[in-house]
Amino acid sequence: MAQRWTHAPEGARWGEFGPDDQRGRMNLVTREKVLQGVAEVREGLSFCLSLPLDVPGGASMNPRRQPPQRFSVIRNGASAGQQGFCWSYASEDPELTDVVNDDVALLSLQYSTQWDSLAHMGSLFDADGDGVAEAVFYNGYRAGEHIRPGTEDPQAAQAFARYPGPQADALGIEHLAEHGAQGRGVMIDLEHHLGRRRQAVGYDALMRILEADGIEVESGDMVCLHTGFADTLLAMNRQPDLQTLHATGSGLDGWDGRLLNWIVDVKLACLLADNPAVELVVPKLTRPAGGPALRQPRLPLHEHCLFKNGIHLGELWYLTALARWLRAHARHRFLLTAPPLRLPGAVGSPATPIATV
Repeated sequence: MAQRWTHAPEGARWGEFGPDDQRGRMNLVTREKVLQGVAEVREGLSFCLSLPLDVPGGASMNPRRQPPQRFSVIRNGASAGQQGFCWSYASEDPELTDVVNDDVALLSLQYSTQWDSLAHMGSLFDADGDGVAEAVFYNGYRAGEHIRPGTEDPQAAQAFARYPGPQADALGIEHLAEHGAQGRGVMIDLEHHLGRRRQAVGYDALMRILEADGIEVESGDMVCLHTGFADTLLAMNRQPDLQTLHATGSGLDGWDGRLLNWIVDVKLACLLADNPAVELVVPKLTRPAGGPALRQPRLPLHEHCLFKNGIHLGELWYLTALARWLRAHARHRFLLTAPPLRLPGAVGSPATPIATV
């Protein structure tokens, strides 16, 4: 056993794929699962499952995540200082006809349609048994050692650049990219059964939906949850109405223990949703009058999936067009191809998933 931990949290599957594993349950997406996904391709029809990268629009949905900004690159050499957009090589050599555009982006990696890496969220847990809880992540990788914050630059020209160089030496998003993130997708259409009213979906409600639609989730399936949230957001045309959004869309109930057990027991590979967090974010549980303080996560499903069981999460995917096509054709499975950026050390990534039916 790795020396990083002597015991795992309750309900965790640390070491399931070896003590040093960094892919978690995406290991269940084997060559056989890819072939199962390919076998679902009958029409050759593809669906883009991402929102435009500048949606939601603004920063009101999450002030910590800014919309992308793009700039022209700056030329060097004889044209040093000129912008490299609509730039003509003839300015340096009259015999050349090329005109080029080249740009650069400043991007919050989890602003729009996104993947959470296993380094995105950990927990305070006494993994080494010394009686002191430390900040750890899946398989006991440590904050400050394997996953390191940036070093403050008090002279940073802009606020976003104040802490350069954070680095996930373990559990970074590149491990998911190297896997390929391609396999058999399974659509669970919550919107069809529940509408778009905000509500928490627990085990009982989810099982009724699976039974009604004849859906069986199998080991290694990449599970998509359609709530209609992203479709509502997209229709707002980059002017998010927070009051409407806060009343829109279902999400999984992270406090439902039977639901959390099902997620692990069914051996799904990842959970992907068109809402902002997969789970419905609700106020924390309150302690009984006079009772001890309850140490608990703010996002219990995130803790259960990312920290305890190595289950990647995808958020703000655009699933409405695919969900409706699948229902119209009495199907719920498809080939899903959804690699993140292969950016070493990043804890999340934009995604442009493609479903092929």
